[in-house]
Amino acid sequence: MPQDYAKRRQNTSKKKPAARKAQAHRQTGEPEPRGKGFRLYMTGVITGIFLSFLVYLGTLPEPVEPGQEVAATAQPEVEEVPKPRFDFYTLLPEQTIEIEEEVETVEPAADVRKPPSPTVAPQPYYLQAGSFRQREDAERRRAELLLLGLEPRITESTVDSGRWFRVSLGPFGSHDEVSRVRGLLANQNIDSVLLKRSAG
Repeated sequence: MPQDYAKRRQNTSKKKPAARKAQAHRQTGEPEPRGKGFRLYMTGVITGIFLSFLVYLGTLPEPVEPGQEVAATAQPEVEEVPKPRFDFYTLLPEQTIEIEEEVETVEPAADVRKPPSPTVAPQPYYLQAGSFRQREDAERRRAELLLLGLEPRITESTVDSGRWFRVSLGPFGSHDEVSRVRGLLANQNIDSVLLKRSAG
C-alpha cells in the first residue's frame, strides 16, 4: 500500500508549533493570570450574600392591607387567681380581751363636814404594749420599754385560749400623756392598745 509521506510530514509539522508553545510556556514558569482566582472568590461571596438576603425576605411577615383583620394570635391562658379571703372581719368580733382590774380601797376621810363635790373623777388610762404566750417574750418587751424610760408591768392572766403575759403601762392621768407615750412606742414600731379602767 503506497503511503503519502509528504502529507504525513506536513501533519507532524503542524502539531509541533502548538506543542512547542506549551513546552515554552511550561519552561518559562509564567503563572496564570492573577485576577481569575479573586474573581471566583468575589463571585461566591456576592452569591452567598444574595441568597442570604432572599432567605431573609422569605422570613418576613406578610404586610397587612388596611381594612384586613389581623388574625389574633393565640393568647396564653391566664389562670384565675382566687381572691384573698379576709377572716378578720369575723374573727375580731369573737375575740375578747380580759383585763384584770385592780381595786383600790378607799379609806373614809376623817373630817366629813363637807359633802364631796358631785364631779366624777376621770378614769385612768392604761396602755397595753404587748400580749405574749411566753414569759421570755414579755420580759424582752419589758426590757425594751425600760430602755425608753417607761415603767412597764407584766401581768399574767388565764383565759379560754390559754395563759397570756401582758405588758402594760400606766396609769396615765391625761390623754396628752397617753398620746406622748404612744408616739414614743410608735417610733420604736411597738403597737399599743389604749385601755380604760375604772378606779373603783
